[in-house]
Amino acid sequence: MMKQILYWTQLVYDNWKLFMAATSNGLCYVGSQDKPFEEMEIWVKKHYPGSQLVQDVTEMQPYVDEFKEFFQGKRNSFTIPQELKGTKFQTDVWNALCKIPYGETWTYSDIATVIERPSAVRAVGAAIGANPVLLTVPCHRVIGKNGKLTGFRGGLEMKEQLLKLEQGNHINR
Repeated sequence: MMKQILYWTQLVYDNWKLFMAATSNGLCYVGSQDKPFEEMEIWVKKHYPGSQLVQDVTEMQPYVDEFKEFFQGKRNSFTIPQELKGTKFQTDVWNALCKIPYGETWTYSDIATVIERPSAVRAVGAAIGANPVLLTVPCHRVIGKNGKLTGFRGGLEMKEQLLKLEQGNHINR
C-alpha cells in the first residue's frame, strides 16, 4: 500500500493560530487554538497510520483563505472539500452539525433528534468530540440544554470566541 501524504500548514491570522491538514481529497484535520504541532501529529498517526506529513503552504492555501474569510466575518459557511473519517453514526452527527445555521446554537438533544436517535444524546456528545475538523463542521455551535457552553476539543475559550465572532457578524448581516 502506498503511503498517503497529508499536507499541513499552520494558520496564523489575527489572534488565531491553529494547525490544519488535508489529503488530496480535502481537509481532514483542524487543530485547537494555540495547540502544538504534536496534537495534529498524534491525530494523524491514529487516523492515517503510516502516512507522511508534508508542510505545503501552496497546497493548503485554499483552506487558509476560507478560514481567514471566516475570521474576518466575510464567510459564514465553507466550500472547501473535506475528507472525514468516522463511523456511520459519527458522520451522521457531523452532517447534522453542518445544518446548524451560522450565528445560532443547538443542543445535543437537537442533534440527536435531527439524526432520528433522540435517546442517543451521550453518543452524540462523543461523536461531536471526535469531530476532526473544527469550524468547518461547526461543533462549536452545540451547547448544553441549560444554555451553558459545554465541552469542546478546542477548549471553552475558543468555543466562546467562535460563538461571539458569529453572533457579532450575524447581527451585521
